[in-house]
Amino acid sequence: MNFSEKLQLLRKSKGFTQEELAEKLNVSRQAVAKWEAGQTYPDVMNLIQISDMMNVTVDYLVKDRECAVALQKREDNDVEELMLFRLEANVNTYAAFMNEVDATRPDSHDFRYEKGDYMYYDTYVGGEQFAGQEAVWRMGKAVYAMNYAGRVLSDKFSGNFLKEALRKADINMPYRGPEYYQAGEYVYKAKVSGDINWFQGYEEIYWQNEKVYECYFHGGLLR
Repeated sequence: MNFSEKLQLLRKSKGFTQEELAEKLNVSRQAVAKWEAGQTYPDVMNLIQISDMMNVTVDYLVKDRECAVALQKREDNDVEELMLFRLEANVNTYAAFMNEVDATRPDSHDFRYEKGDYMYYDTYVGGEQFAGQEAVWRMGKAVYAMNYAGRVLSDKFSGNFLKEALRKADINMPYRGPEYYQAGEYVYKAKVSGDINWFQGYEEIYWQNEKVYECYFHGGLLR
């Protein structure tokens, strides 16, 4: 998506008319209409205002694809190969209701996926408030891990929508889900700082502009 398409989608997800968005940004409705038509582009201050208001990054607004991950090579491992495996494991475990295994700890939920030299393991405890860790091993050596903790904020939360959003992750945003995903009345958003070497992030879900879920996560490559 380009900027004009993203702006329209974000504005509508917030329930704003062009006039209402223009008022919040202290610009004319004609200015917003031209942005959404791709005829002109907002200045830096307006971009920052839009970023804050819509809870997305400026990078997401101005780049034609999702925020790219710096895939840095390590001598003992191919990072891109590792993250492709992590994404494959993601759509074959929790997010896809697959490959749950026996609990390793009291009252935990565990998922395992293996292919070639790689093994993925995800384990968490809790329900409406939860915490867990996922990790990847290559030839028996731990090479990647991420810790996460989150909570459900409303009975409008949909676990099925969360899993659907997580399955949309790609190589450009491989940590949890995509930077932005919408289906029906639900919207998923994620922000990440850093890169695959060392990162931290936050994801949230909205139902009709009400925040119904949030989760913090951090991790990176292991040395």
